[in-house]
Amino acid sequence: MAKYFDVHPQTPQTRTIGTVVDSLRSGALIAYPTDSCFALGCRLGNHEAVERIKSIRHLDDRHHFTLVCENFAQLGQFVQVDNDVFRAIKASTPGSYTFILPATREVPRRLMHPKKKTVGVRIPDHTVTRALLAELGEPLVSSTLLLPDEAEPLTQGWEIKERLDHVLDAVVDSGDCGTEPTTVVDFSSGEAEIIRRGAGDPSRFE
Repeated sequence: MAKYFDVHPQTPQTRTIGTVVDSLRSGALIAYPTDSCFALGCRLGNHEAVERIKSIRHLDDRHHFTLVCENFAQLGQFVQVDNDVFRAIKASTPGSYTFILPATREVPRRLMHPKKKTVGVRIPDHTVTRALLAELGEPLVSSTLLLPDEAEPLTQGWEIKERLDHVLDAVVDSGDCGTEPTTVVDFSSGEAEIIRRGAGDPSRFE
């Protein structure tokens, strides 16, 4: 049964954030809000929770998981970024973008694309997400909370708890999220390729 945490959207309660992060460190899989829509998240080394995400969303091994990072210093530990790409990403973050880049050795192989050895990264513009990341001190392995055969992600915390109570450990709710996932930009070749048009303005990468 998932625990439910009601978090203030502008001033997240320190104790509540600490409790959620403690659960993540203990192996929890959570649903949490971002600047695009709700996401599923767990710690980087939590193989069992990653498999649970795959099961919930019916994902195969080709799915690009996203490492949701607090800042550029953290992001730079997990992906290879040259100067030109760095400037392009820097100008667009924090924001509703996911960038696909070559992974470093810090990324577990099972989270990389099996052939390209790439991984998705993003720095969200959301107070609650950033509070969780700051307390955790490492990225969250994440995937949009979009259930199989449904056109849009779930948008309300109470509904997520109601429908996924048996497969989640915690739901973090700070009010309604949007329904539009991030814009995904693939920089793995050194040039920007828009893979998905979403909440972030794609025109800057065209």
